[in-house]
Amino acid sequence: MRYKVTFVVGLALGYVLGTRAGRERYEQMRKSARQLAQNPAVRNAAETAGHTGREFAGKAFTAVSHKVGDAVPDSLSGRVRGLRGRAGGAGEDDWGTSNT
Repeated sequence: MRYKVTFVVGLALGYVLGTRAGRERYEQMRKSARQLAQNPAVRNAAETAGHTGREFAGKAFTAVSHKVGDAVPDSLSGRVRGLRGRAGGAGEDDWGTSNT
């Protein structure tokens, strides 16, 4: 319960401070966040983390499926196969794209 109250208080405080800062400050923070996301070092770190996560997911699925056998649902095995297919490919990513 204490954490819920803390969250609500933080949310209210953020809202009040955000409305006082105004649109100009919001645009400034948005520009900074976009520049950070387009930084090559950040992009490389995110890509490496994604590849590592997919690799570990594949290893975990293999270990679990050997122990459980055919009890692994088809939906889960299909999802892991999809992740494995993305891990090896060097396709386009969605970083830095927007519909605006």
